[in-house]
Amino acid sequence: MRIQQPSRTAEQAADRLHSAAIHLLRSLRREDARLGVGPAGLSVLSVLVFGGPKTIGELAAIEQVKAPTMTRIVATLERNFMVERDGDARDRRRAIIHANQHGRLIMRRGRANRVHELATRIDGLPETDVALLARAADLIDRISKAEASA
Repeated sequence: MRIQQPSRTAEQAADRLHSAAIHLLRSLRREDARLGVGPAGLSVLSVLVFGGPKTIGELAAIEQVKAPTMTRIVATLERNFMVERDGDARDRRRAIIHANQHGRLIMRRGRANRVHELATRIDGLPETDVALLARAADLIDRISKAEASA
């Protein structure tokens, strides 16, 4: 079975989009420093807030780290009163981690800070560019949900 290669135009667009997205997210991440939580902790907190309760193993798999690393990240979030640990009714050896009210507040605050910063940057653009960015966001959302063709 032959795998179809993307067009040169698609490759170039993908390369530019990848680079631009990374630079944009890195620059907006500076807003997160005001929250007092590191990037790894915020990423885990985001998974818990938007994805629901998870075990350490599930979090480690999602974040692509080893379980001991995830245990340390979760312990830091617990010390900062952002997550709580509950026992698993089916397996007492496992714990279910979930974001608490303070953790959800931190996530909302972080998102609001990043969105405000981005909106401030967008605000100076012509209306046609703002509309184009809104359309691009729709397209990015659509391609992010699409399965890679095999």
